[in-house]
Amino acid sequence: MAKLLLKFQRYFRRKPIRFFTLIALYLTAGSLVFLHASFTGEVRVTENVPRANDVPGNGIEAQSLVTLQLGREFKETPESLTVARRYGSWFKSPSKDTAARSKIGDYGGTWSRALKGRNMREKEEDRAKYIGCYVDNTHRRALRGVSFFDYKKMTLFRCQDNCAERGYLFAGLEFGAECYCGHKIQAANVSDSECNMECKGEKSNICGGVNRLSIYRLELAQESARRYGSAIFRGCFRRPDNISLALPVSRVMRNMSVDRCVDFCTGKEYPLAALAATTCHCGFPTTLFTLHEREDEQLCSQKCSGEEFESCGTSKYFIVYQTQVQDNRCMDRRFLTARAKQFVALASFPGAGNTWARHLIELATGFYTGSYYFDGSLYNKGFKGERDHWRSGRTICIKTHESGQKEIEAFDAAILLIRNPYKALMAEFNRKYGGHIGFAAHAHWKGKEWPEFVKNYAPWWATHTLDWLKYGKSVLVVHFEDLKQDLFIQLKRMVSLLGIAVLEDRLLCVEGQKDGNFKRSGLRKLEYDPYTLEMRKLINGYIKTVDTALKLRNLTGVPEDYYPR
Repeated sequence: MAKLLLKFQRYFRRKPIRFFTLIALYLTAGSLVFLHASFTGEVRVTENVPRANDVPGNGIEAQSLVTLQLGREFKETPESLTVARRYGSWFKSPSKDTAARSKIGDYGGTWSRALKGRNMREKEEDRAKYIGCYVDNTHRRALRGVSFFDYKKMTLFRCQDNCAERGYLFAGLEFGAECYCGHKIQAANVSDSECNMECKGEKSNICGGVNRLSIYRLELAQESARRYGSAIFRGCFRRPDNISLALPVSRVMRNMSVDRCVDFCTGKEYPLAALAATTCHCGFPTTLFTLHEREDEQLCSQKCSGEEFESCGTSKYFIVYQTQVQDNRCMDRRFLTARAKQFVALASFPGAGNTWARHLIELATGFYTGSYYFDGSLYNKGFKGERDHWRSGRTICIKTHESGQKEIEAFDAAILLIRNPYKALMAEFNRKYGGHIGFAAHAHWKGKEWPEFVKNYAPWWATHTLDWLKYGKSVLVVHFEDLKQDLFIQLKRMVSLLGIAVLEDRLLCVEGQKDGNFKRSGLRKLEYDPYTLEMRKLINGYIKTVDTALKLRNLTGVPEDYYPR
């Protein structure tokens, strides 16, 4: 065998042209096999295919249509067969006739995009029934449940799946990137051609338009999940003085239960359901009913007439639940109409909750916040001020992690957000290795990355606060822990510094939407404490330094829970 190969080698070395000819024949044969496998038969123009000159419109459109018809002679590829599999298990597979209906030409323009969106929707009827295109505006939403944005990766399935998970009946998409959920459509229906914007993460589908919602009815597997899956227990509260103003809608229910009252208030599009023995009240949190003064739950322990294992409160003490209806009184946001007179920094050490604070400020003021940097992922999640230059004057305040005299003195005032360094360091480490709402891998905690990170970042936690206290002008110190514990009071302080009139009803609305859609759900529990004795000793020293600096300026020192280490 070796001698035979040696003879071939010598032969082709003497006559290289024959060697290259053999290679060319081999490649040609492989190409023919590939082409044969790619076609169902001979490529031809069928009788139904119009000639380019017969197709209305310009030559480019005509050529595109002929190309489309020719493309139908190809076999289905594995990629096309997997389209239906993208959708969750709670959807059914599409029927054959709906797939057949989707085969239609694309004649270009706005109308063709609407047709394309309709065809895709028809294929998805069994998974989520397309209802139509509806008017929407920021002051009165067509769907009033939760909402979230993704200006880069929004798809039909992602919106539908998120709304379905939360138990909503409808999912609507707008502006190619915005998703809204709800139990009831409260807007006018318009022509499908007005929903003409492609999804940011899925160009083949339509995701509404400008102030237009493409709305789907979700076909859920479990009726119970749709109706009551996400009601949140708020507590036991004393009956408000003016009940008709505080909770304007009510109904007497002989067989009262939590489910019946929550369902009633959800249908009436109210975010609060208050159970008072046999009466169900619905409303918003307002200055007449703030939900700030909780009572002992024993005062509300009277059993429900329709469900013996549930408490339904009394005529004097109400059991309150938060429904799935989103309180839209604080959801409108815009850029400043006049250039800001001062540049206010929202300063913090990385991992101290700056993104969450921005979310709260935007809801409380109705204006976008800006950034000293540009973070595309934050912009894609709805922080539209992220793309503006920080000195544009169009945003209410500017996020920054900078710490240095020159950078700090560029601002006229500042909100300084301080967080427990043990929590801040872990949060920033998670962000660095897992993204804004992700988590670092176990290998990163166990490897050399974590010790090096603590060594470099722990001193910065202290110097960041010390620099802002030293060089900052009109600095308002807010502790992250206090903001979580008493959001209403702390947010009121922050809004006042920004020079915006404080609207208490709006702040109460923010309390109901405080988590938003871009906040890490909580630090993932590790099986061990990542901080060594040496690390703790180092960090505790920095805590004492910052605590002393705050007290020297007649400010409240760091919260007590910074110390028990």
